This record gives sequence, structure tokens and C-alpha cells, in this order.
Amino acid sequence: MASKSILTGIKPTGQVHIGNYAGMIRPTLDLMASNPDGENFLFVANYHALNSIGNAEEVRQFTHEIAACFLALGLDLSHTNFYRQSDVPEVFELTQVLSSVTPKGLMNRAHAYKAAVDANAEKPNAQPDDGVNMGLYTYPILMSADILLFDGGIVPVGKDQIQHVEFARDIAGYFNRRYDTEFFTLPEHSVQENLEAIVGLDGRKMSKSYGNTIPLFGDPKKRRKAINKIVTDSREPHEPKDPDTNTVYQLYAALAEPAEVAHLRARFEEGGMGYGDAKRILADKLDEMFEGPKARFEEYMADRGELEAMMAKASKGAKEKAAAKIEAMRGIVGT
Repeated sequence: MASKSILTGIKPTGQVHIGNYAGMIRPTLDLMASNPDGENFLFVANYHALNSIGNAEEVRQFTHEIAACFLALGLDLSHTNFYRQSDVPEVFELTQVLSSVTPKGLMNRAHAYKAAVDANAEKPNAQPDDGVNMGLYTYPILMSADILLFDGGIVPVGKDQIQHVEFARDIAGYFNRRYDTEFFTLPEHSVQENLEAIVGLDGRKMSKSYGNTIPLFGDPKKRRKAINKIVTDSREPHEPKDPDTNTVYQLYAALAEPAEVAHLRARFEEGGMGYGDAKRILADKLDEMFEGPKARFEEYMADRGELEAMMAKASKGAKEKAAAKIEAMRGIVGT
């Protein structure tokens, strides 16, 4: 892959789980490792989290957990600008400037806002904007500022987030045309096609809102108990089984190496393996993958001062780039 600018962020809205790892964290680490000569930007979007979390201690805790998680899993700080959104105040200055060029109609089309309005339409006596704060409504502008401030060339996203990158392109275009400039780079999205919907313990998409997650660095004994409760069909051990409809296999397939996945698939299809064995194989794999990172994670979380110091050092490059970009923007807009 040719060197380029890659930017992505993660919201600290809950305990990090296996779905976060398979769907965002691991692909991000791999993508940034493949771009050693380009610019990599990874941030913890703690201001985005305020739209749904009103507890200050929870925001701080989840922010630290995400930072410790990436570090424990081997984030290379020599090739990545790693920062907390709130540590770069230029993001919020840029948000205000971008708001001045963004049509309200664009925000009306945002998926999250439309979903909230549609949900209200199904409630008796509800107004269209009940429960909608301006943080949710203008979310795409803040996200655009996150991207455009650092000239993010490639933005890895899930399919449901493609619109955010498209909005960032639109908003950059509004600014560039108003001021007759090419100041902002038009970003492109990158979708990890095969990691879109990591299945949870109950067979639905793994989500904190469903309560079906497996914590990334949780207690191994509790994790095994949770895995053992996964519901399966009534096929006997000797019978062939359909791996594509089995939650245990789907979780394993999202985490294990291709050769390991192929081997387990063959055992499902050939028969001769009970679901208890399959659950043990999944639990063993999770122990193998996360025993070392879990110990490092706990070390980071035990010394928040050292964690903060590492984050401050890792964010230095991003802060400097942001300050330079905003200073240049001020000259364009006349402030």
C-alpha cells in the first residue's frame, strides 16, 4: 500500500469488547502497520461520547480503557499520532468554522438524526425532535472537523458510517468553494467488508445495548461460563453441523487465523465434534490471544499517571499539525 494519511477514531462509550476488537481495533492496527511511511492518526473521540453519556467518571474511565487497550495490543507510537479528541482544541474551532458553511438541510439527512425522528414518529404524542440534542444533530460537522483538520486521506469506517465521510467531503467542498481554495483535502472511506457485524453471545450483533458482549480483557473464568451458555441446536456430536448458523463458530471465525478457521469449519461439517468441544476451542483461543495483552492492559490501568504521560507524548505531533492548520485557516477566513 502506498504511503498516505490514515485517520480513524473510536468513541469511549463502554467497556471494550471482542466485537470492538475484531470490527475496529485489529483492522486499524493492521492498516496503520501497513502505512509506516505515511501519516497515521488515531484518536479517542471523548467529546462525541457526551451525546450519550452524562457521567464524567464514566467518560474518563472508558477513555483510559481504550487508550490502554490499544497500547496493550501493540499500537506503534513511533508511526501513529495517538490523541484524545479533547486534547486538540483546534478541532472545536474548526467545527465552528465548518458550521458556517454547512447547510442545515445536510444535517437533516444524517442517518442518526433521521433514525431518532423516525423513532419518535412511532411514539404517541411525541414531537419529531424529542430527545434530540444539538450534539447529535451536528455530530457530522464535528466528525468532519476530526477528519479535515488532519487532511485525513483514508478514513476506515463501517458501512453505516460511510455517510460521515461523504458529509466531510461535502463540507470540505463548501469551504473550498466559498473561499476559492483547495485548503481541505477530500477524504475517502475504507470499509472492512468482512468484519461488519460480529455476532454476540445471543446470535445478534455484538452490542453493549443488547448486553451480549464478551469483554476484551475480562476474567477468563467468567468468559468461559458466558461462552458455555451460548444456545446451540440439538444435533448430537456425531452429526454434521452448519457452521454458518452457529454462534460459536462465527465468533471463532472473526478472531482466529484463516487456517484455524478452515480446520474448525471442517470439523463442524464432518461431524464427530460436540458443541461443548467447540465452545472449549473458542474459549482456549481467546485465552491464547489475550492473556499477554490483558496483563499489559492491567498495568496501564493501574498507573493512570503514566498512561496520561504516554498519551501526552503520543499526541504532540497531532497538536502541532492541528495548530498549524488552524493558523493557516484563520488567514483564509479573516479571523
